[in-house]
Amino acid sequence: MIEIIDLVKTFDGNRVLNGVNLTIADNVLMAIIGKSGGGKSVLLKHLIGLLKPDSGKILVDGTDITTLGSRDMDKVREHLGVLFQGGALFDSINVYDNVAFPLREKTKLSESEINDRVIQALNDVGLKGMNMKFPAEVSGGMRKRVALARTLITEPKIVFFDEPTTGLDPIILSSIHRLIMTTHKKYRFTGVIISHEIPEIFDVADRIAMLHEGVIVETGTSDEIKNSLNPVVVQFINGGLEGPIAAV
Repeated sequence: MIEIIDLVKTFDGNRVLNGVNLTIADNVLMAIIGKSGGGKSVLLKHLIGLLKPDSGKILVDGTDITTLGSRDMDKVREHLGVLFQGGALFDSINVYDNVAFPLREKTKLSESEINDRVIQALNDVGLKGMNMKFPAEVSGGMRKRVALARTLITEPKIVFFDEPTTGLDPIILSSIHRLIMTTHKKYRFTGVIISHEIPEIFDVADRIAMLHEGVIVETGTSDEIKNSLNPVVVQFINGGLEGPIAAV
């Protein structure tokens, strides 16, 4: 589904991505972990076409999206979904209309068909009966659920999660992680999760990739990463102060 090849990106002389190589298979939930400021969000912006690399390729179903113009990239984005950190909901419209928005903008479905899809999506994320609430009237966890329903409403082939549990308490965090797993099982999308939630993310993702100093230093299943002998991985997942990762 996604193949990243020798991806390089430099800002003001600082090489943030230094030859990233990573393959993400169809229908897999891949978590990308690494220290704060280590380039995870920069990598995500390349994957959704918001940034162009200095060199390298990103193949999505065999198409190198780094070479696409805006019109062709928009066609690719029709099959992508993004759950941003803050949810990016529209504060001035209610939950129902937030979820319906992509269908009204991108499809020719009737309002009756849109209604059926929206009600089902809200049910899938545990928000039955919350249609008329506004974002300011629901909790942070519920806003994340609304945002996930909106992300999934167009049934994307690939979904990107940008630190989806940032700022949530441990109980809500676990709830959102469980919701990601259950919706993934239902919709079978390919998922890429940018996360710093250690060890919780190990229970969510099928595979883990660690980004450090601009390169992927290790990939594997959760168990493989937890049992890694790589000193960078060991220090990061254990939160140690001693090791190759500088505590700044």
